[in-house]
Amino acid sequence: MKGSVHNRVAAVIPAAGLGRRFGSRGGKTLHLLSGKPLLAWVLEAFQHCRLVDEILPVLKAEDREAGWELVEHYGITKVRRIAPGGSERQDSVFNGLEALGGEPSLVVIHDGARPLVESFLIERAIEGLKGYDGAVAGVPVKDTIKAAKHSTPACDVAGQNGRAPDAVVEGTLDRTTLWAIQTPQAFPLERIREAHRRARSEGFYATDDAALVERYGGAVRIVMGSYRNMKMTTPEDILVAEALLKGMP
Repeated sequence: MKGSVHNRVAAVIPAAGLGRRFGSRGGKTLHLLSGKPLLAWVLEAFQHCRLVDEILPVLKAEDREAGWELVEHYGITKVRRIAPGGSERQDSVFNGLEALGGEPSLVVIHDGARPLVESFLIERAIEGLKGYDGAVAGVPVKDTIKAAKHSTPACDVAGQNGRAPDAVVEGTLDRTTLWAIQTPQAFPLERIREAHRRARSEGFYATDDAALVERYGGAVRIVMGSYRNMKMTTPEDILVAEALLKGMP
């Protein structure tokens, strides 16, 4: 696939999230994991993936200089440009897709805050795209999931006011049908770009890119992800990731 005019693959890495919960001065993806920025772990995985031709990080304006220094320091030769971040993740991905132009035909989108992604998982998403409008990594849900109606304000439910959530169970979902969706997510470039453009014109925001393709009638396939491929959201996640790295061969 690599090098084919019809299957040139680009990777868009949204990495413009804030690092408030990490106490980071820069963006969250510049926070260190085992002495290396989260973004560096991600870029190295895509650098080593044989199916990826180009990597396009999406960073806040104030992080662009640090981003270029990181690219040079870690020898990430597939990065040739950095796109500007947006106010929300979906805005950042939109900016990255628009910056790609018409060169690649396939795109892989991966969160800069998922540093434990491995090349085989990127390849699995790309290869799983055949015959579909999208292919996303995911893992079967392990826990019992209940739908509930909250009776406390959203800020209290989030635990920001120190109160325990007050909710009433409305039903228990069938766990055998539930998947926790991750990135990488792979799409034909024009399919996902058109979905983003339509969503932007409607003011519609989703929690992942595949949901936009689904909204406009696309068929999305789930490929097996990895429970290691966790998203770094709090400092506790960093501790878990460091423990996982110590246990990896």
